[in-house]
Amino acid sequence: MRLISFITAVFLSASMALASPEFWKFEWPDTDFENTSVERWVEIISGGPPKDGIPAIDDPSFEPAAGKVGLDPLEPVITLEIEGETPRAYPIRYLTWHEIVNDQVGDIPVAVTFCPLCNSGITFDRRIPQGTLSFGVSGKLRNSDMIMYDRQTESWWQQAIGEAIVGDLNGTELDTLPSWMESWQVFLARNPDGLVMQEPNFPRRYGANPYVRYDTSSRPFLYSGENPPHHIPPLVRVVRVGDAAWPLTRLAEAGELTEKGITFTWTAGQASALDTQRIGDGRDVGNVRVRDAEGNDLPHDVMFAFAFHAFWPEGDWMLGN
Repeated sequence: MRLISFITAVFLSASMALASPEFWKFEWPDTDFENTSVERWVEIISGGPPKDGIPAIDDPSFEPAAGKVGLDPLEPVITLEIEGETPRAYPIRYLTWHEIVNDQVGDIPVAVTFCPLCNSGITFDRRIPQGTLSFGVSGKLRNSDMIMYDRQTESWWQQAIGEAIVGDLNGTELDTLPSWMESWQVFLARNPDGLVMQEPNFPRRYGANPYVRYDTSSRPFLYSGENPPHHIPPLVRVVRVGDAAWPLTRLAEAGELTEKGITFTWTAGQASALDTQRIGDGRDVGNVRVRDAEGNDLPHDVMFAFAFHAFWPEGDWMLGN
């Protein structure tokens, strides 16, 4: 079974996918569609749920990592370690159903984001020169990637690139913070005194994957763009740093690799969140850390190859040939 009934329902809803700014103006009366970097509106479709149909989490609660029960050892979390603050883990079992967590870590307001269709997990600083933003899920997709919106101006933001693409803030970029996906057991072993996000108070099947076998499908869901070059399968994971991408399979084979002044370290022991129905039972895709020459963690993303090609069509493919 490739996708469970939830995804089938989304697909049927998306039969009305193609729309236009004229249509969206009724749904989004406060969004300035004249101010945009989007050249081909056909790239933007409805993913099924309406605005806030996937509810972002605001002001999440946390508990001591050492006392947390109910998480499988290999299931993935997004780790955020900010100097001077207690490390935090955001379980993908929650982000799968909410996609955005608006949090405050010390003095830094952050948005921890996860787009399941692109496997894209990125943490942003919510501050821009105009002030601090909070984000929600628009229900729209572009190249299968989540379009976020800010509640202050209702501008639309492309999650994969962290940039506003429609509205008053069009062209504004968010700062990306170093964060990474790793297994719960890896986080806990390194941070026994860390914090982990508590289960949100929503009726969701937390721990279940609504995208069963998605990352072994032959074609991305709700994607009509080009496949990656070099005969790379579209749903292969790549590690993106800036505008360059390293296939995860290459890093797994090497274990440790240094290129372009960047050191990648891969270790086994993290379940894919987009494989089996129970997230913790997913096949092992491993843990990756990305650091600079001084050993500092670097902002990066572990995303599908098709999404990298869609948003960085002139990007560098680091294939090692």
